Amino acid sequence: MSAQLPACQLLERQQSDYSHHFAIAPPLDAWLMDHTLGAVSGDLSVVEAWGERGKLAGSPFALSASFERAVLFWPKALKLGIWWVEWLCEVLPEGAPLEIVGEHNGGIKRVPKVLEELGMACDKLDNARRCSLYATRTVKRVREAEQSAWQPFDALGLELVSHPGVFGHGKLDEGTQLLLESLEGQLPKAPRRILDMGCGDGIISAWLANKGHAVTAVDVSDFAVEATRRTLAANGLEGRVLQSDVYSALDDETFDLIISNPPFHQERDISYGPSQRLIQKAPAHLARGGQFVIVANGFLPYPALLESSFGSFEVLADNRRFRVYAASK
Repeated sequence: MSAQLPACQLLERQQSDYSHHFAIAPPLDAWLMDHTLGAVSGDLSVVEAWGERGKLAGSPFALSASFERAVLFWPKALKLGIWWVEWLCEVLPEGAPLEIVGEHNGGIKRVPKVLEELGMACDKLDNARRCSLYATRTVKRVREAEQSAWQPFDALGLELVSHPGVFGHGKLDEGTQLLLESLEGQLPKAPRRILDMGCGDGIISAWLANKGHAVTAVDVSDFAVEATRRTLAANGLEGRVLQSDVYSALDDETFDLIISNPPFHQERDISYGPSQRLIQKAPAHLARGGQFVIVANGFLPYPALLESSFGSFEVLADNRRFRVYAASK
């Protein structure tokens, strides 16, 4: 089986044997899964895909396996890329081989400067398919990234804690703000069981918990899960936070209200798959009379999905860029 994604195709044409490498923050590519020892990713769907092939896989926050060489897939977010390099310098032996690969439109050309600033060597191994591949070796560092990468900021009277790569990192997203404004007068004062789907840095969960509601927050990203836990703790609030690929960790649980600002990007690509599952499976996770509320860019094709899943819906707010949709079971 040949690699399908450009960065993986660049690796495939190398003379290197990647069977002893861990793929770090990798895409889902069958060739890559078959030709690497394991994977480390904050994305639950990636960890599960490697696990289904009998490979070692885990989150950077709960990794039980050890490894001695790695290939990092450079992320779009520069600060997240730096965090991964520093994390690898901590978990790998000093002088361990590290390759870094990525697409040109994803910021891979920044890598030589990043490595120079970190005191690491940099050799360019290859350049093809609008991708580049670099080689370096880990250095021993007094790592400050673990704490310095977590960025606190204030919004809506709450202290939020975010991390590079988490949606809306370091700021309150305009769509989320419209969503919460539209809910301000709609939420009952009596506590409700509420699911925050795609919790990000935890702004929605903290806002709801601060009003006394019983919140369950889920996200496919372990970075987001950790950020939400930190946000709730920073405000002295309680809530259940789970890593979940949409509803995968929730079994047949039901809620009085499901709220979401669902993503439609995976790195640079538009993907409606998670949002489609979010909407189509929502009725099964709503209690009788429960409500489903999402905010989305106005151009996204969610009205048809809402119509087919619920029979009808209403628009709670529309600022020409974002719309807040509501549907009831």
